[in-house]
Amino acid sequence: MSHEEKLIRSKLGLLELGSYLQNISQACKVMGYSRDTFYRVKHAYESGGVEALFEENRRKPNHKNRVSEEVESATLSIALENPSLGQKRASDELRQRGIFISAGGIRCVWLRHNLETFAKRLSYLESYVAKTGEVLTELQLHALSQAKEEKISLGHIETEHVGYLGSQDTFYVGALKGVGRIYQQTFIDTYSGVGFAKLYTTKQPITSADILNDRVIPFFDSYGLPLLRVLTDRGTEYCGKSDGHDYQLYLALNDIEHTRTKTKSPQTNGICERFNKTMLNEFYQLALRRKIYNNMEELQTDLDNWLIYYNTKRPHQGIRCKGKTPMQTFMENLDYAKDKILCKNETELDLMSGELTVNA
Repeated sequence: MSHEEKLIRSKLGLLELGSYLQNISQACKVMGYSRDTFYRVKHAYESGGVEALFEENRRKPNHKNRVSEEVESATLSIALENPSLGQKRASDELRQRGIFISAGGIRCVWLRHNLETFAKRLSYLESYVAKTGEVLTELQLHALSQAKEEKISLGHIETEHVGYLGSQDTFYVGALKGVGRIYQQTFIDTYSGVGFAKLYTTKQPITSADILNDRVIPFFDSYGLPLLRVLTDRGTEYCGKSDGHDYQLYLALNDIEHTRTKTKSPQTNGICERFNKTMLNEFYQLALRRKIYNNMEELQTDLDNWLIYYNTKRPHQGIRCKGKTPMQTFMENLDYAKDKILCKNETELDLMSGELTVNA
C-alpha cells in the first residue's frame, strides 16, 4: 500500500468515526486530526468523492523564475562545447561572453536537461555528434580522452574479449605462526572477471611466473584460447632485464605481451586491486577468524574452494557480467574471442605473405 493510499484510508476512517460517534471533537482526538482538517476532508469527499482526497503536489514550477530562453540555450551550448567544465567554470566562461548566470542557475538548467554530471554531458555530446556528423573540436576530444583515463583509473579497462587482457598483482596476506609472511599472486581476466590466486612465502619473479604456469595458462589452454596480454604494476617481481628475469622470460616464451601501469598510478590496475579487496572482505577476514591455520597449504585449500564459489556461483554486477557469474560471462564470450583471434591471425598471415611476394 502506497503512502497516499494510507492517507486516504486514514481520512475515510476519520469521517466514518465521526459519523459513528456523532462527536466530531472526540473523533478528531482519537484519530489525531484537528476539527479544521475534519471539515476540509468532509467537504472534499462530499464534492469530489475519494479522488478529491488525494493531496495535490504543491511543488509546481514557477516559470517566472527561470532564465530566459537565450541564456538557457547558451548554457546548453557550453555543455556541448566543453563537457569537462563544471558549473562554476561554465558560469565564468559565459560571463566572459556577456551572459550572466550563476553556478546554481547553470546546475538548474543542466538538471532540467539531465546534464548535471560529466558522464551525462559526454553522452549528450556523443549522441549529438552521431546525429549531426559534426567534427569534434579540440576541447571536445580532450574531454572524451579525459573520460577514458578516468574509466581506466576506476578499473574500467578497455578489453575486447576473454583472454585479451589479464591483470596481475601481488597482495600481502599477513603472517602465519611458524610459516612467516604470506604473499598472494592474484590474476583476473579483465573481461569476464574469472579470478585466480596462489599463496607464496616470498614475492619473487619466479612466483609471479609460477601462478601463470600452474593456474592461468592451463585454464585458457583447456578452452583452446591463448592469453594475449598481461597488465602489472612496476614492481621488481614483474619488471627487470628481459634476458635474466624469470617473469619476463616466461611471458616471452609464451608470446604474451606485457603492459605496465603508469608511473605512480597504481589505480590503473584497479580491477585487480578491487579483486584483492573482495577476497580480503569476503574470505580472509572471515576465514582467519573461524580457523587457526597451521600451514600455508590449509589456507590455500580453503582459498581454492572460495575461488570456485567466486567464479561459478557468486553473481557479479560489473559492466559485462550484469548479474551473471564470471564463468557464465567467460563461456558466453568464448566463441567470439576465438573468432576474433582467428581473424587477427589470418590477417597477419596475409600481410606476411604479401610482404614475401613483394620481396621476391
